[in-house]
Amino acid sequence: MSVAKVTISIESGLLRKVDHLVKARVFSNRSQAIQSAVEEKVARLDRNRLARECAKLDKAHEQALADEGLAAEVAEWLEY
Repeated sequence: MSVAKVTISIESGLLRKVDHLVKARVFSNRSQAIQSAVEEKVARLDRNRLARECAKLDKAHEQALADEGLAAEVAEWLEY
């Protein structure tokens, strides 16, 4: 994976907390700490986006589609 160097501005109190985590060996360096935080935030936003999109679905319509698909396949099911 390629890595790009960026410059950011960060509130000094937050930077002290990041430095404390680095000193405590939670992260090996500032870059790793900030990259981890950004990855976590982006993943959370992606999950929230999926939840928002799912909320837009019409549950009755989705159930009808599922029932229709199952009804078409019932004849193919093996007897137990």
